[in-house]
Amino acid sequence: MCIRDSIMTDADVDGSHIRTLLLTFFFRYMRELIEKGHVYIAQPPLYRLKKGNQEFYAFNDEERDEILNRLGKEGTTVQRYKGLGEMNPEQLWKTTMDPETRTVLQVTIDDAIEADHIFSVLMGGKVEPRREFIEKNAQYVRNLDV
Repeated sequence: MCIRDSIMTDADVDGSHIRTLLLTFFFRYMRELIEKGHVYIAQPPLYRLKKGNQEFYAFNDEERDEILNRLGKEGTTVQRYKGLGEMNPEQLWKTTMDPETRTVLQVTIDDAIEADHIFSVLMGGKVEPRREFIEKNAQYVRNLDV
């Protein structure tokens, strides 16, 4: 698969915000790239788990917990990546850039429309839609970086 344009952001909440901004930009100013299927999102892991010579990567808390249950917590080290810059070059290549092992998601026009809508609500000039969005969705927050 030849990937022409790829968005690569951190796996945490801040990375999600930046990804939304970038998707909105592509949707508003380079929509044809999305319509032709040329925009992808790289999926870096949020965690690295290591036990002995075994190494696993998890993309969210649920995967981390599943791997921990399988390996056992005793002797297992868990590293949470705050950003891509915390990975050494080999880890970044193996998890996020190597075409043989990386995980990428193709952006669809529906993804971009949703990103544009969320961006408009959260960053727009009208306070009421932003307040309503926060009140409606605050209960779903699971990983809040404070």
